[in-house]
Amino acid sequence: MCPEGARLYAAALSTGRVSRGEVENAPCLLEFALLRPDPDDANQLRAVPPSVALTQRLHPLEREIRDRRRSAVDLADAFEPFLTISAQSPATTHAITVLEGFEQINAALDLATAECHTEALTVQPGGARPSFILTEALERAAPLLNRGVSIRTLYQHTVRHSQGTLAYVDRISTGKVEIRTLEELIERLMIFDRTVAFIPASDDRTVALELRHPGLVDYLIKVFEQLWRRAVPLSEEVTYTHAPDGVSGVQRTIAQLLVEGHVDEAIARRLGMNVRTCRAHIAKLAAYLGSGSRAQLGFLIAQSGILDTPEHGQL
Repeated sequence: MCPEGARLYAAALSTGRVSRGEVENAPCLLEFALLRPDPDDANQLRAVPPSVALTQRLHPLEREIRDRRRSAVDLADAFEPFLTISAQSPATTHAITVLEGFEQINAALDLATAECHTEALTVQPGGARPSFILTEALERAAPLLNRGVSIRTLYQHTVRHSQGTLAYVDRISTGKVEIRTLEELIERLMIFDRTVAFIPASDDRTVALELRHPGLVDYLIKVFEQLWRRAVPLSEEVTYTHAPDGVSGVQRTIAQLLVEGHVDEAIARRLGMNVRTCRAHIAKLAAYLGSGSRAQLGFLIAQSGILDTPEHGQL
């Protein structure tokens, strides 16, 4: 009830009635049916006793509560046979589970983290990460480190220039943690105790797959190990080599992706760099090859032979 309505209702209870003109600024009185016409004077309204008004307001609420309770009982009765069957049968572990939405994904990751007691393998492509992502990662890693779980993580070379990521790495490096970097990585991957793996199933990462099939998990472990052997430990310096022609390894990788038809945004995402940096490398390639257009650049890359040098794929 509005303040003006409360004042007028109290006055009407004391004096027996109020004028219609006074009620114009307090429509809540009529909405709550607290006033009714005065049979002796059309310009006056009489107060409805509060006990009567309260009963009128509570009655539909009580009826709704009774209906909802009845619906809850009916719903429980409908599910009771299935609950009985479920209680008698062992829980089924699905080989592939689709997780939709960040809430489901994070809940599954939290459960896998809580059950992990030996080893966690992760692939984290991309460059610098937002602070809230690093905070979530730190919260998830802390229990693992406290239990003595070994953690091996693969990043891309570009994180070596991210102060936030390096600070996060420094905070988790007290336990059994190993971190290496590569120029290019596969999509995000997490494997816990060599029994369950998580991979994204959509470009925006709002859908993920939880994999528990031994064959699939074993295959992903082998992929991880192959990448791990090629990666450079974070504690070691990456050698930025250039061929005699002055084209760097990262530019050769970009050239290869250009020939394959990838757009700038996709190339930047795969190499963990921002689009501006990627385009700067493309401009250097174009200048070196004398290209005047994007279409010509692809042709000149293919004809130049720069992708045939041993340095391809290195920085």
